Order: sequence, then C-alpha cells, then structure tokens
Amino acid sequence: MRKIVVQEFISLDGVIQAPGGPDEDPSSDFPYGGWTAPFSGGGPEAREFMESVLSPADLLLGRKTFEIFEAYWPDHADNWPGVMDVTKYVVSTTFGDERVAGSRWPNSRLLRSVDEVEALKRAEGPALKLWGSSVLAKALFERGLVDELVLMTYPVVLGTGKRLFDGGAEARTYALKRSVVTPAGVVLARYEKAGRVETGTVGE
Repeated sequence: MRKIVVQEFISLDGVIQAPGGPDEDPSSDFPYGGWTAPFSGGGPEAREFMESVLSPADLLLGRKTFEIFEAYWPDHADNWPGVMDVTKYVVSTTFGDERVAGSRWPNSRLLRSVDEVEALKRAEGPALKLWGSSVLAKALFERGLVDELVLMTYPVVLGTGKRLFDGGAEARTYALKRSVVTPAGVVLARYEKAGRVETGTVGE
C-alpha cells in the first residue's frame, strides 16, 4: 500500500494558489502570486524539514499544477535533486495519452480519475506526494485517501484564491508528528491521519 502525502504552502486563511511567483497561476485574476517570498529564510531545523519534504518520491499532480511544474522544473532540476527521475502522475480528463507521453518532463504518466489514483495507492511502491493541485487534493480528502499532510503555513491572510479546504472533506483528525517555526513565523508541520470525527466525538 502506497501513502498519499499532501504537501502545501498555505496562508492562514487556507489559500494555496501561486505561492511561488506572480505568473505561476493568475487564474480568476489572483493578484498575490509569490506571496511566500517575504517570509523566506530559516535555521538548520527548517532547512532539514524542507529537505525531507523535497526528498525524492513519485509526484501526484492535477493538470494545472503539472503544466506549471513541467514548464519550470526541467530547466531548474539542480534546485530539486531527483525531480527528473521520479514518476510524475498527472490526473486529467482533458489530456490525451500522447500529450503526457511526449512531455518534456520524463517519466510522466496519465491517470483519468480518482478511482485510478485509489488503485495506484493500493499497489506497492514509494509514497505519492501531491503539491498544489487544489481540485485533486479536495477529491482525495473527500475519499479519505490522504495519509499524511505537510503544511507550510505562512503568517498572511490573502482573502481570495484557491483554498485547500472549503467543504466536502472527510471529517477526521490528524496527529502532529513534527513541527518547526521559522524566525519569520512560518509554521512547518507534518501530520498523520488519525481518528474519525463522528457526532461531535473523536474515535477510531
């Protein structure tokens, strides 16, 4: 059984859209691309945490995030060791097989549905790490398929943008396994799936 790990740069009000730069994802006229930049920097613990987050693992991406990553990482692979070698699974109903097979990002594979993601999860193999991909992430939470959650929470409220949670997720608790706070106030935290929430109580 493979683990699915959702990893997100996230604002205090739950926005995960375009943390990396102004042109990353301006859809719906999002005006704050690159909102993580003012909070860069951290100590040894923060660097070690981020190295673990970026450690080689197969990637699971929605169409939009795949396109953003595909355009960037083949030209900047030295900044993410191993990113060219791992398998990249893109979940899309609009891509054709030839589009993904011919990608400039090697080892890319096409999945058509969350059902195919669930089948992939049941197979043997390394963890599947999801970045961005708000629509896909929500679908995985709704199906209870997320095993771990890594949130890099920035001390900013954006007020608009794509959110990780806005209803529909399975009611569940997550156990904090590690946390680091950077000098700039960014909270780096890793959680593992724990108990269910039923009628106001927490249970297994």
